[in-house]
Amino acid sequence: MEQQELSLFDLSQNRHQAQPSEDNALPAAEHMGESDENVERGNWSSKADYLLSMIGCAVGLGNVWRFPYLAYRNGGGAFLIPYILMLLLIAMPMFFLETSLGQFASLGPVAVWKVVPMLQGLGITMVLFSTIIDISYNCIIAYSLYYLFASLQSPLPWADCFSWWGADETCSRTPRDPLCNLTLDNGYSEIVNTTWLQRNNKTCSNGSEINVPHQGPSEQYWEKFVLRRSSSVDETGQIVWFLALCLLLAWLIVCGALSKGIKSSGKVVYFTATFPYVVLTVLLIRGLTLEGAQKGIEFYIGSQSDFSKLADAEVWKDAATQIFYSLAIGWGSLITLSSYNKFHNNCYRDTVTVCLINCATSVFAGFVIFSILGHMAHIEDKPVSEVSQSGFGLAFIVYPEALAQLPVAPLWSSLFFFMLITLGLSSQCVAVEAVVTTLLDQFPQLLRPRRLLLTATVCLSFYFLSLTCVTQAGIYWMNLIDHFCAGWGVLLVASLELISLSWIYGVNRFIKDIEMMIGEKHGLFWLWWRISWSLVSPCMMMAIVFWSLATFTPPKYGAVEYPAWAVTLGWCMIIFCIMWIPIIAIKRIAQTEGSTLWKKISAACTSAPDWGPYLEQHRGERYRNKPGSANVPHSLQLLE
Repeated sequence: MEQQELSLFDLSQNRHQAQPSEDNALPAAEHMGESDENVERGNWSSKADYLLSMIGCAVGLGNVWRFPYLAYRNGGGAFLIPYILMLLLIAMPMFFLETSLGQFASLGPVAVWKVVPMLQGLGITMVLFSTIIDISYNCIIAYSLYYLFASLQSPLPWADCFSWWGADETCSRTPRDPLCNLTLDNGYSEIVNTTWLQRNNKTCSNGSEINVPHQGPSEQYWEKFVLRRSSSVDETGQIVWFLALCLLLAWLIVCGALSKGIKSSGKVVYFTATFPYVVLTVLLIRGLTLEGAQKGIEFYIGSQSDFSKLADAEVWKDAATQIFYSLAIGWGSLITLSSYNKFHNNCYRDTVTVCLINCATSVFAGFVIFSILGHMAHIEDKPVSEVSQSGFGLAFIVYPEALAQLPVAPLWSSLFFFMLITLGLSSQCVAVEAVVTTLLDQFPQLLRPRRLLLTATVCLSFYFLSLTCVTQAGIYWMNLIDHFCAGWGVLLVASLELISLSWIYGVNRFIKDIEMMIGEKHGLFWLWWRISWSLVSPCMMMAIVFWSLATFTPPKYGAVEYPAWAVTLGWCMIIFCIMWIPIIAIKRIAQTEGSTLWKKISAACTSAPDWGPYLEQHRGERYRNKPGSANVPHSLQLLE
């Protein structure tokens, strides 16, 4: 491949020099530490900065509001069996692969694909998916900010049906008695309640029952006051001004945390990644002291465990997708964070540490959630299943309702929503950093001296794009984006990523690259990883992709169905993100010289001449194949 065809991958003419020239050293390294190994891009100030950032990226809202729900729905404690197996078979191999790739090349999710130039579109797709999710994810932080501010008053506004926020006649803390259209002896009919029927020893005949509309105060406060929700996505309505202000504050916080790149975000995570554990522990202690807590714990993971659920394929799919998305695989975030590591960092040990902490956090959060939901079920005399929800329903309806019933409710409510904010921010900062790093790696000389301006521009642009999600139809847009862009598309990208590195670049070459960083390992150590990367993980992920497509259902928000144009738009979002994979592949093949199509494909898959460690001092350690085949993918050599 000619050098000019690789211009997109070349960051600068002398980019592999250990020290930049005097003319451009200061702007690029203005905020870099003296101990930075990579002066041009910078490194983490300490190992703790990196590990906490990885934990903050992996441990997010899904650990709190989705895993407990999936556990109870899929057999309680029995769900841990497929969950742990999916961790070992899919999540850990992919986590290790992405962090190793980013650390080895010290490049972001797009530039790193000089390893297999034909598939650079995978990196673009990762960043596009991440961008779309960034736009909606910060709105959840905005909701949490609003609820945090609303918690600083007593009583809590959703503690009862207060007229000042617009509660109507359907609002009630307890369900209303159903009515009956009763036919009297004189032939006339009269609407009476069940209390009158019981007092007069009468029954309501079938077909004459009248269900009275009912909403609890927390549900009506969320739907009617906070969201100002319209009837469908067709009715955009107005921007909810206080949510727009909270959204602006959320983006300002993200921008401030990323103002100096990893040097500032690495310090922010000392708080955002650790504070949720403090709150979870406090809430667990409080929850276990409440009456009915044991009922909730047993429902979550105790005597209610149903091992027959393991025969259901849907359970295994839920386990795989939950652990996959919980660890932020396939979004480019892991590649971004690891790209700022020093070259000889032990990324294998980091993989084991972060994956285990993430899974333990999910299980721990379940005890916290269900201890308080058990108390709520006890007070309302309902089964736990009737008060347990996932996602928005748990975070902004069920849990606030439970917190409102505790003594000193504003304190517990403030702690809970502050925890949601810190959980969201630690993940959001990493996702935005992936976009910023991609731009910096593609245009280093132009943008690196102007990193703060770039970060502010990205955050401001995302803010204006996310204003759609704080309109009266905003929750529909949030749900639409989550349904399509956080689904099978990311699984497909991760599958192709794994296949390209293990089958095209060559799993043996990739293992040698990792050994350059962490030292040589015994052959038995690599046996499991070689089998996982080459066969087990890609086959299982592709099976999940096909299963997801086969069982696809159009999105719904509650009982509201989406119109055809909205579903079409959702598919267009996915197509826009993944279309760059074939487009870039076709472009590379067309630009590559070769007498046959196969030779063109082989050349387009060949690693770029400057593929390898970022710094020249480490490139000397580079493992090389036999002369004459240094850059030819291992699998393609076997086929030629």
